[in-house]
Order: sequence, then C-alpha cells, then structure tokens
Amino acid sequence: MPNIRPVSDLRNNFKQISELCHEEGEPVFLTKNGKGDMVVMSQALYEKQKALLELYQKLGEAETESESNANKIPHKQVMDEMRAKLNE
Repeated sequence: MPNIRPVSDLRNNFKQISELCHEEGEPVFLTKNGKGDMVVMSQALYEKQKALLELYQKLGEAETESESNANKIPHKQVMDEMRAKLNE
C-alpha cells in the first residue's frame, strides 16, 4: 500500500519520512491541497530504479537488434570460437 502524506509533513516530520523511505524501501507520495505533488525516496531506491530503467532500455535495444536482419552468428559457432580462444 503506498505511503501518502501531505507535503507539510516533509517540513514538520522530515525525520519520520526519511525513516519510512529507508526502512520500507518504498517511496513516500506527497500531496498538496489533496492532489499528488511529489514523490520522495531514498537514494538507494532511486539508484535501483535508475539501474532498472537502464537495463530495460538495453534489453529493448537488444530485442530490436535481435529482430533485425543483421548478420547473426549461431550460438554453437560463438561457443566453439570462445572455447578455441580459451584453449590457446
């Protein structure tokens, strides 16, 4: 369940919001006049989200490249070449 707090809590209860972000590992959603305004999260969660986004982007690029008609090398050929290089 998302943790939703009024934006005034950021000023009045900063320590509590900071602890929520770090202990639960979830963002805190802040509202202003009853409407969504901001999201606060720990730096660790931010970095994790950023890494996931980059991974999804790379996977999307790889999928697009895989679907293209680019020259493809069969898996067996790649593995044989790698084994040959390792055994040199």
